[in-house]
Amino acid sequence: MLRRPLTLVCLALVLRPLVNVPFACAAPASQKTSWNYDGGLLIVTDGSVASGPCFRLNGRVTAANFFDNLRREDSKLGTIFHRGHEIVTEFPNKLHVSFVLSDWPCDYSLRQAGTRVFLTNAMVGTLRLSFYWKHGLKLRPAPGVVPGHFETRRANSFVVDSGATDLPEEFEWYFEFDVPSEGVPVTDSLVVVLRQPGGKIAARAAGRM
Repeated sequence: MLRRPLTLVCLALVLRPLVNVPFACAAPASQKTSWNYDGGLLIVTDGSVASGPCFRLNGRVTAANFFDNLRREDSKLGTIFHRGHEIVTEFPNKLHVSFVLSDWPCDYSLRQAGTRVFLTNAMVGTLRLSFYWKHGLKLRPAPGVVPGHFETRRANSFVVDSGATDLPEEFEWYFEFDVPSEGVPVTDSLVVVLRQPGGKIAARAAGRM
């Protein structure tokens, strides 16, 4: 049985190391909550493929200077996004989205037993990634997405006995995209969907303000 994917979406700098995680600070007197978007939007989700392996997808959404000093404030009067005295209502013309896809245990007891199946280049090569904009409950395709840099790296992430042989290879996959976003309200969410052959969803997550 595949484990139920856990999706976590927050705001921050994503690629190693994970730093600058934003925070919400409440001011009891004014009943106002403030969020800081320095570093961009962070997308983190767990997924799995039909053949058994699981993975973690880390994504970072950035844009030149756009997220610097950008804040969200929630109060009884509603929600506003601002940079200093400037009210922000739309995303910039383009967003840059970068991802790290890593092999991830479906069950840590399997890792200890040495019986789990690892994600491979061949499996990753069958996955297809799609972008959407979500407004309320309505989902629409994000047009004009341009693929960028792609890289595969070896990443043996666990310590083994020095006499061990025939070790499985672990990999991490890095890939980037430019997503047109001119005129898109900052209240819309950028949704990322990874599909397996046949259209079955392997993972889904969203970066939202």
